[in-house]
Amino acid sequence: MFNSRLGCSSISFRHQDLPTALRTINGLGFEEIDLGALPGVCDHVPYELDSDAVAAVTAEVAASGLRVRSVNGDIGDLNAVLDAGQLAARQSHLDALLTLTANTGAKALVLPCGALGHDPVRSLDEDLDTIAARLIGAGQRAAEFGVELWTESLHFLRFCWNLERAELLAARLAGSGVGIVMDFSHIVAAGEDPLDYIERHRGRIAHVHLRDAVPGNINLSIGNGQADFAAGLSSLAATGYSGHFSLELETRDVTHDERPAAAAKAASFITDLI
Repeated sequence: MFNSRLGCSSISFRHQDLPTALRTINGLGFEEIDLGALPGVCDHVPYELDSDAVAAVTAEVAASGLRVRSVNGDIGDLNAVLDAGQLAARQSHLDALLTLTANTGAKALVLPCGALGHDPVRSLDEDLDTIAARLIGAGQRAAEFGVELWTESLHFLRFCWNLERAELLAARLAGSGVGIVMDFSHIVAAGEDPLDYIERHRGRIAHVHLRDAVPGNINLSIGNGQADFAAGLSSLAATGYSGHFSLELETRDVTHDERPAAAAKAASFITDLI
């Protein structure tokens, strides 16, 4: 029913438990998901991710019959200063997320582009160096699991929140194999132009999240904000983008009961544009 390159993030139905959310997404006609594993945003994947939790989530996803494009996770602030014990705990969490990513057949694990906040821990350059180094290290570890590592940058609420910082991070990641996830809503919320973003990240975009926004607000349904999806998807196609798209409808302008219909409407609209 929808374009095969268009999936739906489980974050779109974060108010439901994972089996219910998967049934909702499947029932709407989607064949592919991004699996939300973001503490404080979506608890479909437990933050305390032990082997039993990995097995349980993997089984629930397998039972749904849905493909998984990516696991959208978080291992903590990548620009934080950590001691040896904290680094070991982070590595263990990363390995658990990578195990889940591999076991669900996902292509990649997605990590954020720094802390939830715009202020540097040390300095802009030092923090960007640290974030890049940790993403590259995570990417090398991901390769051992047979999956890729992507980062969502820019992200309006994170350290790399605007086009300048996203471009600085992308430059540091060049040649590393770490992919870039583009999110229309975060770009628009930051007051930036998605077409400028696409041009500056030409050939680097691995995946695209779709949600609408206005400056300062990322939580709008598609059609209720200022994002020009027609121009954006046309530009992506013109620059050779052949990856997938995911509706990440973490919106606050519809009720929970209205979410399935809103997702179906958005999917039909985007399908016509792909």
